[in-house]
Amino acid sequence: MDHGDAPRPTSGASATELVAQLREARHRTERLTEDLSSAELMGPYREIVNPVLWEIGHIAWFHEYWTLRHAARRAPLIERCDSLWDSSNVAHKMRWHLDLPDRDGTRQYMADVLARQEELLGRSLSDEMRYFYDLSIRHEDMHIEAQAYMRQTSSNAPPQGLGSAAHPRANALAGDAVVLGGSWRLGSGAAEGFVFDNEKWAHPVELAPFKIARAAVTNAEFAAFVDEGGYRRREFWCDAGWDWRQARDAQHPVYWVAKRDGVWTARRYREVEALAPDAAVAFVNWFEASAWCRWAGRRLPSEAEWEAAAVGEATGDRLASTRRRWPWGDAPPTPARANTDFAFDGPIDVAALGEGDSAFGCRQMIGNVWEWTASDFLPFDGFAADPYKDYSQPWFGTRKVLRGGCWATSQRIARPAYRNFFTPDRCDVFAGFRSCAIG
Repeated sequence: MDHGDAPRPTSGASATELVAQLREARHRTERLTEDLSSAELMGPYREIVNPVLWEIGHIAWFHEYWTLRHAARRAPLIERCDSLWDSSNVAHKMRWHLDLPDRDGTRQYMADVLARQEELLGRSLSDEMRYFYDLSIRHEDMHIEAQAYMRQTSSNAPPQGLGSAAHPRANALAGDAVVLGGSWRLGSGAAEGFVFDNEKWAHPVELAPFKIARAAVTNAEFAAFVDEGGYRRREFWCDAGWDWRQARDAQHPVYWVAKRDGVWTARRYREVEALAPDAAVAFVNWFEASAWCRWAGRRLPSEAEWEAAAVGEATGDRLASTRRRWPWGDAPPTPARANTDFAFDGPIDVAALGEGDSAFGCRQMIGNVWEWTASDFLPFDGFAADPYKDYSQPWFGTRKVLRGGCWATSQRIARPAYRNFFTPDRCDVFAGFRSCAIG
């Protein structure tokens, strides 16, 4: 495989840039958690979320473990920290029953770790150290996004001061993009900077020509499936999906409530609001996405198809051997190109942000909502776990791949080749989908 013996690539960020990233991530963590009451910081036991108080301590522990203790060989700041916050060894159910530091104690631990990280960066920065800073910053990015959807799960107040509430209105975007067939290199290469182990390494995949929707499925499009009894019709559901639907008695997406004046409403944090018809549907799981596709006579794209549609280009009548860094080119994401990095405070209309179109005319393939693919989360040939061994390896074969990021995803995470992964029953994350034509 390409680069099989290559060192772990890094972002190449300077010490100053890493300090800025650490502070940016911590600012978001604080904005998403600082207003919660003591009761909200713990909350009831749920299989799909952590206690917020535990989670923010875990974020700081992860930073300390990899940058200060592993890379710099320093002693832990709290002697019992591993028994509190090591997610690989602290069972999920136990996280509500630990003798955790209180709010002030946890925040002080977070501040102490950050101060020592910045102090260390002021002394030296090796490639090895940069790698672990890259890793721990991206780990906090993931938990920031999780804090955003956990507030929805727990019916907390909406987060303030992060994303713009002034959503662009641009209606739906109909039609398919035609993507040429050819050899596509799926995954990441060593020259692309920091990447996760499950992205390694780019390898050729043969693709037949296909047609993929220019935009994600909207609330209105998904509502048509609901209104036509899609949740009650067995023929649209796979066996596992039907079992899930029956066990939950699901009749519509999890946060949808009822129709008001002919328009579906949904709970958004604490309030019930009318769904924006042309915004991307969110909080649907893989089973629901697949059932909609069968109802519509379509299918989910594979992750290779998704990636080729996002950053591929044409040469003559075939896929080119080159790929764009982002769907629109090499320039970084902006709010005019992608609803990511808290550009807006939720999913926006799917026809918005035309400046972010891919070479084949697909819109919003970065940001807005994560997009389910048909692909199982499996290792690429030659996979080897990176130092954080529990990131990918334990989950292969039990999850589905999502691509593209959402409005609450950091640009550091929402790269076209990044492989997100959740079990097919998870409907609490900011996930939607787009579909492909059959045949």
